[in-house]
Amino acid sequence: MESPYAIQYFQSPIDWLEIVCNDNALIALNFRAKKELPESPSELTGKVAEQLAAYFKGELQTFSIPLVTAGTEFQQKVWNHLLDIPYGQTMSYAALARIYGDINAIRAVANANGKNQHAIIIPCHRVIGSDGSLTGYAGGLERKRWLLVHEAQFTGQTLF
Repeated sequence: MESPYAIQYFQSPIDWLEIVCNDNALIALNFRAKKELPESPSELTGKVAEQLAAYFKGELQTFSIPLVTAGTEFQQKVWNHLLDIPYGQTMSYAALARIYGDINAIRAVANANGKNQHAIIIPCHRVIGSDGSLTGYAGGLERKRWLLVHEAQFTGQTLF
């Protein structure tokens, strides 16, 4: 039986990225240590790969890919706020909780961050601890650090 999803792998400077799309939108973009599934690329997975290539060259700061985000209403709201964090900048989990409207929701915000299935495009890597420390990243802290340093080199931001 043929999969309803198109899958393509992109070799980034920090590991493989698995691009999963349906006919209309990106379903998931996650780090992988290797190609795990057979590829069945589509026009949309190709567009995602092109934008990722431009991002890693420092030529693209905002993605224009339609997304399908499967999550709770709370998670959806947090992910939408992540999209407002400018390229090359960071925000603390506490600040994100304040923007959400509940300073006491720091752990829930961090948990929602960890459920993000659109690495890099929904920039959860830009969220750090209140003390400036790198904490929590589903893709691993070394990848988070790499992404933040990568973005900072094109914006002149000092992150750490």
